[in-house]
Amino acid sequence: MQFVILCQDKPNSLEVRMANRPAHIDYLKEQSAHVLGAGPFLDGADQMNGSMLMVEFDSEADAKTFAANDPYAKAGLFASTEIRRWRWGFKAPTA
Repeated sequence: MQFVILCQDKPNSLEVRMANRPAHIDYLKEQSAHVLGAGPFLDGADQMNGSMLMVEFDSEADAKTFAANDPYAKAGLFASTEIRRWRWGFKAPTA
């Protein structure tokens, strides 16, 4: 099953994001078999202020575990996290 994970950073938390970014990137690499795509949201000044991850897991519980174990989440970066079931509808990447 495919899911989109939408995360909004807490206000004024760019420092927390940057301090944990290397661990976050390493985590995504370790979990790359499940990650279909990922990237940050940007504010008007092009500063990162949230994340969107497209992932594939056997269950929503697995997607929630993945999100909870992200170093950003463990550092308390996010004000909110939403996990929604999703599927490619157009321009799906080929394996």
